[in-house]
Order: sequence, then C-alpha cells, then structure tokens
Amino acid sequence: MCILFVYVDDGSASGRYRLVLASNRDEFYARPAAVAAPWEENERIIGGRDMEPGREGGTWLAIGNHPQGFIKLGALLNVTGENKANVTNGRGPIVANFLAGERTSQAYCEHLLEQDNYGAFNFVSIEMDTVATGARGENCSEGQTSLGATILHTSNAPHSISPCKTGVALGFGNSTLEKPLQKVCRGREQFAEIVSHRNVPFADKDAFVDDLMGLLKRDERHFPDPELTRRAGLHAEFLSSINVRMPNGSYGSRTHTVILIDHRNRVEFIEETMIGPDPHSGKWLTTRIERDFS
Repeated sequence: MCILFVYVDDGSASGRYRLVLASNRDEFYARPAAVAAPWEENERIIGGRDMEPGREGGTWLAIGNHPQGFIKLGALLNVTGENKANVTNGRGPIVANFLAGERTSQAYCEHLLEQDNYGAFNFVSIEMDTVATGARGENCSEGQTSLGATILHTSNAPHSISPCKTGVALGFGNSTLEKPLQKVCRGREQFAEIVSHRNVPFADKDAFVDDLMGLLKRDERHFPDPELTRRAGLHAEFLSSINVRMPNGSYGSRTHTVILIDHRNRVEFIEETMIGPDPHSGKWLTTRIERDFS
C-alpha cells in the first residue's frame, strides 16, 4: 500500500509553492531499492528505483523536467484486493515511461489503458508549464501570463481517467476515487491544514517540510474502515494508519517523500528512507536534492 497527498497551486496568488507533495511508499522491507537520485540514463529525472531482480529500474514516484517547457511528475499506487486477468507486465515502468516519453499526460494515460496488461493500479500524473503560455486566466491581472497545470488520476480497476482540480488538497490511496479509505480522507484534511498554514509568501520552508514529514509519520489508526476491511481483510486495522507498521515486522512505510516546487520552478526533493530490513533499528537515510527546473 502507499498514500499520496498533493496540492498544485491555481495561480491565484503570487509567492506560493506551485506544488506541494507528501507521499509514503509502503513495501516489504527486504525488497531492494535505490534511494532518490538523478537517473543515470536521464539526469532530468529524479526518483527512487526498484532494484528487485527482474524488475530493476521501475519506480513508484519520480519527477522530471521536459525540454519542451514543462515538468512531469508521476506517482503509482496499487489497488488493494483487485485481481486482474491477463497480467503480463509489472507496473514499475508506468511512471518511468511517462516521464521519459513525449506523450502528454492525457495521451499517455489513454495509451496506457489501451495497452492494459498490468496489475490493478492508480496512476497520478501531473504536468506543469515552466514557460508562460501568454494566455491570461480569469484570476490574472493585466500583464500577467499563466502557468498551467494538469492533474489526472488514471486507473485500470475500473478503467477511468479523471481530471483533478488545482488549488485544493488532494489525497490518493489504494482504493477507487469514489470510495477513498478513511486514512486518505483524514490525512487529506490534515494535509490541507498544513498547506493553508505554511504555503504563504516567505514561508519557513524547513517548518513546512517538518510538518509534512510529521503527517507521513502519524501512527493513528483510522479504523473501523469498511472499505479497507473489504479489501484487506484481517490486515485492515494494521494498514489503517498513514504510517504503516505490520506486526510481523516485514512490511510497512519504508520511504517518506516531500517535494516542493516554488514559483520560480526550483524543486526540492526530500526523501527519508529506511536502511536495512529492521524498522526498529532507527537507521534512516535523508536525501535532499535541489534542482532548477525553469
């Protein structure tokens, strides 16, 4: 399981972060993975990589700067409790192919569903202009130009492509958009409060990051949750917190990620990832990458 919270600014006020993202990757601790870094084959892309034999190079979350003047971000979540027929491909390349390819998010997602032979997934894609289009939006004053953004939620369980609003806090998890898990609903409310308080001009960036990381580490269980119980059965209660820790000690939230993009398209990618297979060892590595995507 994984969880994702994201806010993309609607451009109605200057000086705010254009994008605020907080995400947990939940996975078996023993599954090998590389920490976030620029990719060797394409240094425009930043993200962690799956290193499981036979699935090397896949990713759950990454961001890249496209040379044609926009930023692409992709995040992948599985859909718990869904059994898909005719699954022949792993889901890991979905984000990587989106970031490296030339297709727009809409065209890519349409193609993805046409070629669907993946396990059940939710795919969140974001495109953000880095060059002003010259089109004046209704909230722009005289002489301003707009920097557009597109957010899509795409799923193959069932097939759907759903546009999402900018200017509001969004939350995504391991169920359908129509039946979100309780931890996604409560977490989205808490994320919205943090964004409202911290995403202001001249904000204290370190305090902003600390608040977002604090959200990702919350252990409160949002249970009972009928939808999660239907999907995860006896494991549901242990999966009902934003920060997951299974009692057998082999699975849980092993990577916390915060991404900020300011109004000048400067990106900060902050990742805290567990080192080794023991969640009780306290060994975590913090990676901080700064990049100018203008």
